[in-house]
Amino acid sequence: MAGRLIVMSGPSGAGKTSLGRALVEQVEGLRFSVSHTTRRPRRGERHGVEYFFVSEPEFREMVARDRFLEHARVHGHYYGTSREWVTDCLDSGKDVLLDIDVQGARQIMDQVRDALTILILPPSRRELERRLTQRGQDRLAVIRRRMERAAKEVGAYNRYRYAIINDSLKDALLELKSVVGSHESDSGGPVRNTKRIQEVVETFKEAQ
Repeated sequence: MAGRLIVMSGPSGAGKTSLGRALVEQVEGLRFSVSHTTRRPRRGERHGVEYFFVSEPEFREMVARDRFLEHARVHGHYYGTSREWVTDCLDSGKDVLLDIDVQGARQIMDQVRDALTILILPPSRRELERRLTQRGQDRLAVIRRRMERAAKEVGAYNRYRYAIINDSLKDALLELKSVVGSHESDSGGPVRNTKRIQEVVETFKEAQ
């Protein structure tokens, strides 16, 4: 039996990577896909663990050889998911979790109709900006660009089967585990706290 493809997206700072890695640690048989990127490693990041760090010419060559299941340019850098690695895992019966941006998620949705798609949202625009500022990884101009992009990303929530608000990492992880554990591709429509999700989206519209 083939494995399931789980696609998780969210604005930078929403906590999707932390949630994804915690989920992989707690769910047996779930593999975390490591993306290729042309950006430089941040402090503490290791090649082949957080990302495969490659040069832009190397990345372009992989695109030309159709090596990526999805790829996109995000915040001035390229990111991509290895087609061969994901296919091998799924064919061997392992579930695969992709932590990718909204652009990449749309590419996956077009190719894999039964993928489980989850959007991770911050509790508000103000909280997202606070998180980005507090982590101290980016200059102010970069944070502004991330916030502008986040407004578009949260607005795409209705393209996903599930949306989870990461107000508390512990609570969001419990909800994420529940979604992954109970999901079936033919289960019907999405399950969301629609009113709460719309309230989050409105906080981004108010600032525009």
